[in-house]
Amino acid sequence: MSVLNDLYDVVMGRKENFEEGSYTCYLFSKGEDKICKKCGEECTEMVIAAKNNDNDELKNEIADLFYHVVVLCAEKGLTIKEVEDVLEERSHKIGNLKTFHQTDKNT
Repeated sequence: MSVLNDLYDVVMGRKENFEEGSYTCYLFSKGEDKICKKCGEECTEMVIAAKNNDNDELKNEIADLFYHVVVLCAEKGLTIKEVEDVLEERSHKIGNLKTFHQTDKNT
């Protein structure tokens, strides 16, 4: 099992059995909006750490983001396996670089 699967199992356990003082339970009690807000905050903190070239902080912010994304998956009924399946499918695609429409922002 992967660490994300293990984390998912712990998160699901908290979702099914409320535990006083648990941050995960707190997030579930506040609902989807709070969980999404935390995902956004952690994503922003990850970007700032990356832009600051601080890999020690970056790895911690990525871990925080992963945790909150796992909580979001649990909230929405998605399993880690479902996300892994999408990544597995995408890993077999070759040459799928998207061409982006370029606009002249000076006009």
